[in-house]
Amino acid sequence: MDFNEQEKINLNFQLQHFIIDARQDSNLKNLSTMQELCTCLATTKKSEIYYLIDRLLRLIMTLPVSTTTTKRYFFTMKIIKNRLRNKMEIEILASTMIIYIIKDIAINFSFNFDLIIEDFK
Repeated sequence: MDFNEQEKINLNFQLQHFIIDARQDSNLKNLSTMQELCTCLATTKKSEIYYLIDRLLRLIMTLPVSTTTTKRYFFTMKIIKNRLRNKMEIEILASTMIIYIIKDIAINFSFNFDLIIEDFK
């Protein structure tokens, strides 16, 4: 969905040309990860020639982060909804999930919890 029909056709041609180029270019022969490949494409300016391959690689590298976040949301929703027996409004559920999911980040902030509790009272 990130590529239109014309880009999909061009991507196929770019991949064919890239394979030929990669077999001949010593910079591209000994790469073992996608991150190394992206870095090499950027430093050799081949990312401008193979711009669709570069975009595809970047999308693939962000995929694990995207799926992990989604799985975390569903896992959190399962915990919260079961714990509160599905009697929660959507706004409260969303707020609770956000707090639960980013708790690792929030712990790093120095809060005066006594003042926050007093404000809520």
